[in-house]
Amino acid sequence: MKKSIVTCIDTALSFIVTIFLVSDNAYPQQQEQQQQDQTASFIVQNTNRSMQDPLQGNESSQAQLEIKRSGSQPSTKGPEEWFTGTVRIDPLFQPKDLARAAGASVTFEPSARTAWHTHPLGQTLIVTTGCGLVQIWDGPVEKICPGDVIWIPPNEKHWHGATPTTAMTHIAIQEQLDGKVVDWMEKVSDEQYQGVGQDNN
Repeated sequence: MKKSIVTCIDTALSFIVTIFLVSDNAYPQQQEQQQQDQTASFIVQNTNRSMQDPLQGNESSQAQLEIKRSGSQPSTKGPEEWFTGTVRIDPLFQPKDLARAAGASVTFEPSARTAWHTHPLGQTLIVTTGCGLVQIWDGPVEKICPGDVIWIPPNEKHWHGATPTTAMTHIAIQEQLDGKVVDWMEKVSDEQYQGVGQDNN
């Protein structure tokens, strides 16, 4: 009888120890799973937060991509009151929403040029083909070639165009101030330009 009781006690103790060991081994796995769940939740929350529109606070926004296909915007002839010679203007983009910048590709045939003018917030020119000229008031005439990037400061009186013998195309980018991007002035005279051409041929 005593032997039977002892055997039962040993069996019960072995069962309890087995349960304890199984539970102890499972706990680290549960803890690791909880840590993984917390990490995944943190990543999802921060991803959602990074996708929020900063201008709309906590409200999400749907971004819209706009592509203006080549040839979808009609070319225009440069107005005679603003240009001398043959000039073609190909619009690229206009200000949208909070943006202020506008851009166009402008092609000048040989000897063609702008009138004197200023930009309230300055202008950037990027020459893409040909060779051209640019000058600010009382400054030297500079020859510009493909790849050159020219910055004209705000309200600086200047002109730009092709050389007497070579056409030139540049991209012109300027920002609007109170709805205005340019103030046009008098034309560059033939005498002024002919003197320029002699120095820059």
